[in-house]
Amino acid sequence: MTHTASGNAALAARDLKHLWHPCTQMHDHDPAGAMQVPMVPIVRGEGVWLIDADGKRYLDGISSWWTNLFGHANPRIAAALADQAQQLEHVIFAGFTHEPAVALAEELVRVTPAGLDRVFYADNGSAAIEVALKMSFHYWLNQGHGEKTRFIALTGSYHGETLGALSVSDVALYRKTYAPLLLTPFLAPSPDAYEGESGESPEQTAKRRLVDMRRLLEKHAHETCAVIVEPLVQCAGGMRMYDPIYLRGLRALCDEFAVHFIADEIAVGFGRTGTLFGCQQADVSPDFMCLSKGLTGGFLPLSAVLTTQAIYEAFYAEYSAGKAFLHSHSYTGNPLACRVALETLAIFRDEPVLERNRELSAYLARRLAPLRDHPNVADVRQTGMIAAVELVADKASRRNFPPSDRRGMRVYLHGLKLGVLLRPLGDVIYFMPPYVVTAREIDLLVETAIAGIELAVAG
Repeated sequence: MTHTASGNAALAARDLKHLWHPCTQMHDHDPAGAMQVPMVPIVRGEGVWLIDADGKRYLDGISSWWTNLFGHANPRIAAALADQAQQLEHVIFAGFTHEPAVALAEELVRVTPAGLDRVFYADNGSAAIEVALKMSFHYWLNQGHGEKTRFIALTGSYHGETLGALSVSDVALYRKTYAPLLLTPFLAPSPDAYEGESGESPEQTAKRRLVDMRRLLEKHAHETCAVIVEPLVQCAGGMRMYDPIYLRGLRALCDEFAVHFIADEIAVGFGRTGTLFGCQQADVSPDFMCLSKGLTGGFLPLSAVLTTQAIYEAFYAEYSAGKAFLHSHSYTGNPLACRVALETLAIFRDEPVLERNRELSAYLARRLAPLRDHPNVADVRQTGMIAAVELVADKASRRNFPPSDRRGMRVYLHGLKLGVLLRPLGDVIYFMPPYVVTAREIDLLVETAIAGIELAVAG
């Protein structure tokens, strides 16, 4: 490192001279801009806390984009990383292998739903979705069904930013600009309980939407490779939540109509929903399960696609048959990432993580309950360690605030002032803290959010 920043202002100025940040309108960071959004330089982390260059602490209420499970700079994971760095940092994964990759695959097969016996590594969540989509299409091609070229996704879904992943996403904010470059999926109505009919339970909504999915498959199964869903929570689409019975019904429909079931567990996997994986709450096994984010406890980029032996065997042939799956990434199976992923899974094995999460989830629910009566809150919803508050202009009609008001951004800015990181999805304020959060820290999260909501909806 050739430069040393003495504080927030110096490091932020250097950043804004050269860097272009993700999911950001960089003009927001212009000191003369309308919102005056600060660039926050972080120099270290401790548990649920992030510390900036001036020493201010921020409670990470969103697990740094949903990746961090056991706290920043977790000593156990950090020690595993340091140890691995002294042995092997990387090696080509075509024709070569290593202990961390093998052991991680064995452990993933052990903890995921039955039947997922093959593991394909990639670099990040979007890349995992690309792998699953290509693998599903290629499977059908190898089976002599080249007519299967389409995919079914849910309305409001989000699966990533690369072109294939974005193709099966339905959040206009991300998709609209690039629509001319994308595949066009068939869209099935989401089982989102928030959009259910008056008096309808989440289970009834899910069952009604399964009827819609059946109709779509009756018409298009012959040309469809797979249905892709985010189990239980559609995260980037606004933390929309639905009943597990939908997954059970979807598994049956995919079997009946001979299409694959892709479970995107990238955001909801590894304990976020109350079970290790969302699919487990419906007792179903998908044909493909995509994992990332919490897989490494928030330390390093890594993703994995798990699939069945039957799908693997459709590619297993002499090279001259032309059936090989040639998708690759330079850092496939990176030993450093695999080692920290193994340590992350070991924490689940050694500690009562899910039991503790259930207690924390119940406490978070109690703290959020008073917001149900707020005149600008249409919904307070929760699945495990994911909770969300839907802000609206009018509670009775659920009329939204104009997007240009950026009410959620006001909550974010208020949180930063008080040392709390809350990064809303539009006007949905959500909570997804690391699992090492305490009850007192949950109090701070919720109290800051409530105060921020009051400021955001005023005027």
